[in-house]
Amino acid sequence: MTTDDATLAAGPSAEKRGLPLPMLLALASAVFLTVLTEALPAGLLPAWSADLGVTESAMGQAVTAYAIGTALTAIPLSAATAGWPRKRLLLVTMAGFAVANTVTAVSSDYALTLAARFLAGVAAGLAWAMLVGYARSAVPAGVRGRAVAVVMAGVPVALALGVPAGTFAGAAFGWRPTFALLTVLAVGVIGWIAALAPEVPGRRPTDRAPVLKTVLTPGVVPILFVTVTFVLAHTVLYTYIASFLERVGMGGSVGAVLLLFGGASMAGIWLVGAQIDRRLRLLTVAAVVLVGAASAVLALGAGSSVLVYTAAVLWGLGWGGVPTLLQTAAADAGGDAAQAMLVTLWNGAMAAGGAVGGVLLSALGTEPFPWSVLALLVPVMMVVVAARRHGFPASRPS
Repeated sequence: MTTDDATLAAGPSAEKRGLPLPMLLALASAVFLTVLTEALPAGLLPAWSADLGVTESAMGQAVTAYAIGTALTAIPLSAATAGWPRKRLLLVTMAGFAVANTVTAVSSDYALTLAARFLAGVAAGLAWAMLVGYARSAVPAGVRGRAVAVVMAGVPVALALGVPAGTFAGAAFGWRPTFALLTVLAVGVIGWIAALAPEVPGRRPTDRAPVLKTVLTPGVVPILFVTVTFVLAHTVLYTYIASFLERVGMGGSVGAVLLLFGGASMAGIWLVGAQIDRRLRLLTVAAVVLVGAASAVLALGAGSSVLVYTAAVLWGLGWGGVPTLLQTAAADAGGDAAQAMLVTLWNGAMAAGGAVGGVLLSALGTEPFPWSVLALLVPVMMVVVAARRHGFPASRPS
């Protein structure tokens, strides 16, 4: 039984009950927790590094350790746990977050902190590799895209509200209580999932697609290429947006720009959720166009605060639905195996984006950032347009 086929195992009324919002919101809270755990250190680095007696750049490797944990383990652990019931596996990953954030909160040792962050990344890789399939298994085929959009809403909510709130809590109460709050959140998510998530079986060994077979499945390679290149383009600029704004005289407006970006991202994912089951291809093209337009505005009009704010809105509208679009496309084309590959490559592209952006910043300053985004989006658009039969088809499988 595949994850999507498990819809039939959920009961004969599965096709009639529409979107089970309480269950999907429980999964969205798991997504919120993973993104918040990953992104929160950026706002806590000064105090965190001072307490542990290391430089801020060294403390920044806590983010790298998380990404490495996800990238290295998503595919092998997803394959090793493919037969596990989905609910049990998700509860284990959330328990992993609770343990990792607890250790982070109490640790005074740099190496132990990095190990805890690596563990959090492992839990994230397992969660991301199965969350989309789990959500799709609980709803009728015609609304699977909408279900994924509800779950993926946890991403922009975490970035727009969770990270600023966590940063404020860190400033007000300290970084240790802030990580302890993440543990409390993880316990709450565990309870929510335990109460509301349905039991969905894992896959039989005969149903599990080998990695090579998945890669050779029509549509999978174009989706993975778009994922790597699009995420790389976004991360190069997003990671260093504060530096970019500082260089154009808007260093005091970072919070406002990110708030606009986050709000527009939530609007973007709402629009994608409303239309994805009928217009995945069109929405993907629109996302590329919007992010490209935002980059062009930043490249040509960074001297105007109005244009910068406009670019933030365009960027958020375009990017907000991208995780949902790519996760849904990967699930349609290659199932859970393609999902695990996407998670691995997504995190690898994030790490590469930070590295590439750092090289650009050191060598040329911030001016090339929006131009680099535009350059990377050209092949993204070419592949999306070309993959009209498999990968990003005009009509999706029912």
